[in-house]
Amino acid sequence: MFTANDFIPTPYSKSLKKGSFQWSSPSNIALVKYWGKKNDQIPANPSVSFTLNNCKTMTTLAFAKKVNRDDFSFDLLFEGKSKEDFNPKIQQFFERIFIYLPFLKDYHFTIDTRNTFPHSSGIASSASGMAALSMNLMSLEKAINPEMDEDYFYQKASFLARLGSGSACRSVKGKVVVWGKHENISGSSDLFGVAFPNKIHENFNNFQDTILLVDKGEKQVSSSLGHNLMINHPFAERRFTQAHENLDQLISVFESGNLDEFIKIVESEALTLHAMMMTSMRYFILMKPNTLEIIDAIWKYRKETKIPVCFTLDAGANVHVLYPENVKENVLQFIKNELVGYCQNGQYICDEIGNGSQLIIDN
Repeated sequence: MFTANDFIPTPYSKSLKKGSFQWSSPSNIALVKYWGKKNDQIPANPSVSFTLNNCKTMTTLAFAKKVNRDDFSFDLLFEGKSKEDFNPKIQQFFERIFIYLPFLKDYHFTIDTRNTFPHSSGIASSASGMAALSMNLMSLEKAINPEMDEDYFYQKASFLARLGSGSACRSVKGKVVVWGKHENISGSSDLFGVAFPNKIHENFNNFQDTILLVDKGEKQVSSSLGHNLMINHPFAERRFTQAHENLDQLISVFESGNLDEFIKIVESEALTLHAMMMTSMRYFILMKPNTLEIIDAIWKYRKETKIPVCFTLDAGANVHVLYPENVKENVLQFIKNELVGYCQNGQYICDEIGNGSQLIIDN
């Protein structure tokens, strides 16, 4: 069984003066939600997500050896321009992972990052961003430790990404990714995400996710604060048990391809996530009136047409519309006809299941 100490390296066999890498990492959408955490970004309950394909972060990491090893040294660029307000988060991330990547103080880093989805679109970029940065850092570690095998590379990348943003560990590798120990999922771990190891029915091949941008403003409560509010939440323990139960049910749903059961679990999970927010102290509501209008319209459309389309939500107002590829034409027409009016500036993003992070440049 893995422990965090397994990711502390032995002395490296090589040294590099300078170079660069570029990785892309996608966002992901949780089906069973992670809400609540322990120390060191350990989840209070397991979660499972679809890895997205089009909504991703592209990050280039350039590095150059420096003389002074007293502290971390980096410049952060967003779309080619200095973005100093991101610096504290990167500084904190480097401090957390230094024990696992002791070369961090040997180099000056230039981190240049951009998203394929619109800035301030209401899609959280912390998962894709921290995953992409972790992939780049692991490429550097592999370059100075060439004996590293592929499994360890991806496990450690997910482990590091988790320390930057919990859900980032689900954006490293795999179409369907589990994070958090679950007794019936082989290899599952609180320390990193793993590709779902069991059978997945063809109904879920190339599953679609159209993201309706209801509100692109900044959230009134950060996800970090929301997680912390679960510590003394009156319904927390029952919620954590429910997540295990729902993940257990999804194991058989993924195998059988039962879309009706899939819809029940996924929509219930989305509403439970927001119920936890509304019943914490302090309590808050991230859904907007148009979020509820969209949910109601989806329920009505599904009842009338029998088309297996459903919704899920992140910790925000936007709605992820999930459906099989074989009903794509019908659902997109429904979205254009009935749902686009509830989106801010009529904006929505079409996405689908992807495979995880991809190496673009290795210099």
